[in-house]
Amino acid sequence: MFRFARLAPRASRCARPLATYASPPGGHPPQSDLLTSRAKFTEAYAMIPRGVLRDIVTSPLPNWERTRSWILARPLSGFAETFSQYVVEVAPGGGSDAPEPNDAAEGALFVLRGSLALTHGGETHAMEAGGFAFVPPGARWALKNAGDDDAAFVWVRKRYEPAPNTPAPEFFVTSDAATPRTPMPDTNGAWATTRFARRAASLASLFRGGRRRLFPQVASDDLRHDMHCNIVTFQPGAVIPFLETHVMEHGLYVLEGKAVYNVNGDWIEVEAGDFIWMRAFCPQACYAGGPGEFRYLLYKDVNRHAKLPF
Repeated sequence: MFRFARLAPRASRCARPLATYASPPGGHPPQSDLLTSRAKFTEAYAMIPRGVLRDIVTSPLPNWERTRSWILARPLSGFAETFSQYVVEVAPGGGSDAPEPNDAAEGALFVLRGSLALTHGGETHAMEAGGFAFVPPGARWALKNAGDDDAAFVWVRKRYEPAPNTPAPEFFVTSDAATPRTPMPDTNGAWATTRFARRAASLASLFRGGRRRLFPQVASDDLRHDMHCNIVTFQPGAVIPFLETHVMEHGLYVLEGKAVYNVNGDWIEVEAGDFIWMRAFCPQACYAGGPGEFRYLLYKDVNRHAKLPF
């Protein structure tokens, strides 16, 4: 069976235009370019601007064909230790029948451009830009470039941490366009979060009780999930009005727009295609300067006890 990861939009369902998402430029800069860069690695965060994501820093991956990856984050002792994050580029006809080498790993995929065919459980899901998939630990899946152009996607990998009396979360495919944004309290929609989740079992379930229901979202207290991968959206002029300082690690990939981000006391400019890698307890806030929306895909580890050195 062949399924699409994005419903055809209706005026009543989706008033916002379809988004475009940044991906690495690749290539190789000329000898005439200046060495000045926003790239920075500190004890609390790393800033990887899109301009350094060139051909020379890509890696091929085992069991993948016609594919290369930019590895943006990996578990690093004394820094961020829970996850890895890639941007993967797949040429037409490329992909893998055995993408994940570790049965204990869960994954989140977000398509930046192109078309991908994700197969799981005997069904193939067509994923276009904005498509999102959650792959639970131990899943058997395949991913192929089904189009005529290169495709690129963000891949977050984490060793799943089971919880007592709690089942592992299920596989699902959805998309940015199909998932409603949830405004943060007292922001009048200036700051909102897109929380991806498994769709309703059927379209009929959207209309139970005579009222239309939006697609469900992963609740922050759904203890099956030990990580969240959400899209955070700021309207021009919106802010995080305090320095968030918390136990969660972050991988922050900027999808659209630009802003200034305060990371561990440093104000840095960020734009679409940049990546910020943050360790636990790194103070952080942002101001979205416009002129358009500022949006990023955000990883964080959640819903588990802190590990103790037993």
